[in-house]
Amino acid sequence: MYATNYHRAGSVDEAAGLLAGNDEAKVLAGGQTLIPTMKQRLAAPTDVVDISRIEALRGIEKSGDAYVIKAGTRHADVAGDAGLKADIPGLAALAGKIGDPHVRHRGTIGGSIANNDPAADYPAGMLALGATIVTNKREIAADEFFAGLFETALEEDEIVTAVRVPVPAKSAYSKFPNPASRYAMAGVFVAKFADGSVRVAATGAGADGVFRIPEMESALASNWSPEAVAGIAVDASGLLGDIHGSAEYRANLVTVMAKRAVAAA
Repeated sequence: MYATNYHRAGSVDEAAGLLAGNDEAKVLAGGQTLIPTMKQRLAAPTDVVDISRIEALRGIEKSGDAYVIKAGTRHADVAGDAGLKADIPGLAALAGKIGDPHVRHRGTIGGSIANNDPAADYPAGMLALGATIVTNKREIAADEFFAGLFETALEEDEIVTAVRVPVPAKSAYSKFPNPASRYAMAGVFVAKFADGSVRVAATGAGADGVFRIPEMESALASNWSPEAVAGIAVDASGLLGDIHGSAEYRANLVTVMAKRAVAAA
């Protein structure tokens, strides 16, 4: 790794102060992305600001008809939370499918969405559930937060502190994982709300990252069944193609995963 200055922040305000005015500084939460990229010399921040010990960034609590999940909460804690398993089973199941036990006990929900890897699982959940991303400065709707491959609406010194997730009537997530990395080659999260509206989001397949599928949302709002999405084909021209699978292959996977998610919900 390149030489870097390490800072362990004791509070969100302290972390924000360390980031202010330094475009080359990076936040360290679970380290499941930053550390490997630094070891491979794909990232060389001048400063690393460690927020993993900030207790105020950990925890899950229900607030009215939504859950507030603090940004430093580990994937394993999201997967195992009794409230989430009962009220938002799709999100708990999603967290339980991330990586392996080591990753799930180190990686954080805030770190995952702030990194916005195009094959990460959480972005699909946040987008489909209509979550709100809470930072040290403001609140951002998930529809506005994810801006493209590894890009978000976050400013340089802005830190994700929590996500607020509405409780849907039904939810589920299904993904086809790369057998080596366990990242999604295609993952689809479906959510139906009490007012009858439906949101569907896909990850792992989009050339520009996570995306919603309006055609499936309309079909499921009229007929909540796997058959309603079975005939809906995603346009392959906007999808990823690589050594693991062509864009056309991923397009088919999105439809298959959507059918499975609806059946699971």
